[in-house]
Amino acid sequence: MVLPLVDLCAKEVVSDHSSSPGWLGCVPRELYRPLLDAAFTNCRPLAVGELVQRWPERTLRVGGRRRQGQSPPNRLCVQALLLAVVRGLSDHSEDTEVVVVHVRADLFVNARSWDRARAALGTPGPLKLQCRYIRVEELSVSSIRSLLDLLPRSCLMGVDIRYSCLGVAGLALLLPQLAAFPALSSLRLHYCNLDVRRDIAGQEGALRDLSRGLGQLGQLRRLSLTALRPVFLVVLSRSSLSQPLEVLELPYLSLTPADLAYLSCSPHASSLQQLDLSENRLDESAVPSLRQLLSRASGCLVHLSLSGCGLTNELLAALLPSLARCRSLKSLALALNPLHLAGLLELVRTAVGMASLRQLLYPNPLEDYQPGLPPMPTSAQLLDWPLDELVAVHEATSLQLDRVLWIHCTYVCIVITPDPPS
Repeated sequence: MVLPLVDLCAKEVVSDHSSSPGWLGCVPRELYRPLLDAAFTNCRPLAVGELVQRWPERTLRVGGRRRQGQSPPNRLCVQALLLAVVRGLSDHSEDTEVVVVHVRADLFVNARSWDRARAALGTPGPLKLQCRYIRVEELSVSSIRSLLDLLPRSCLMGVDIRYSCLGVAGLALLLPQLAAFPALSSLRLHYCNLDVRRDIAGQEGALRDLSRGLGQLGQLRRLSLTALRPVFLVVLSRSSLSQPLEVLELPYLSLTPADLAYLSCSPHASSLQQLDLSENRLDESAVPSLRQLLSRASGCLVHLSLSGCGLTNELLAALLPSLARCRSLKSLALALNPLHLAGLLELVRTAVGMASLRQLLYPNPLEDYQPGLPPMPTSAQLLDWPLDELVAVHEATSLQLDRVLWIHCTYVCIVITPDPPS
């Protein structure tokens, strides 16, 4: 990427901190932004602090949506920015005008940082921390509830809870509290110990509570459930969400054919833009429902992951016509499926015929592994089993893939990527 001349000059200026006294006093106000961007990009926290303290505008915006491949801001630069803001507020503490600074940030809070996060959010002062997305790990229900009570209501858009023993009762307490955030559009629950089983006494009432709480999240568009009981889909079916979901991530959920049948007929199917069913082992009985689901989502589905689903040549062949009709699909992940080379080649032939597809993550064919692999290996076995060390084996696979791409892919821009080597 060719940088504009002003960005190149800004990079040179902030690179030598010893020269800052010479230019800080004469910087035109229109150059503060490129200088600050260069200081963040090149990790110059001292320059960040000095520029922020002298910032000529009443509004300072930092961050926002990152470009593809762009790294997040360096932690030292973020600390320098906040310290400069606090120092600036202290310098003007005797001014008659009350200055309030709103800092919008994404928060990650675990058991070790809980006390500091609570202090930062709960301490009164002119610096107001506003959270858009919060991720918590290994926190109790009471700690998560206390943290939510400290967050401003208007700007929270996503909650990600991981490795926390919520239990059914704990989640039933959290959902009504989350409903108080009007902009909340994303909820992720990963490994949260939600053992929801209909055959246990009292669980039917718990299901009703969860369904009622989920239905109160009126702006929810993204729901991610990892390694939870599949009966949680019963909760989803009863929840009466006011609008359909656009992103549904259900990895490691042990989905049954009945669960897929519900998804294929649900009001969410025709609105899904992203669907992750990875690590749910599929068989012949699941194919009709999955084909119907893909058919209903064919006009809107952009990202699909079926990695680690136990798809053989025969199962994939039954799905390929439905996949080919997904006219908006941009990325397709099929890693760690037990495909032979013939099935892989047929997959690539189909993929290059999909005009919208830009990325295909395909599995290494079974022929590329060392001898001894079981006839129907699991995804874990494929991940752990070593690939054949003979270069000729991989060259043969690459040659056949290149031949398919040469014949069929003269006008389509697509990146095909194999499984990472074990």
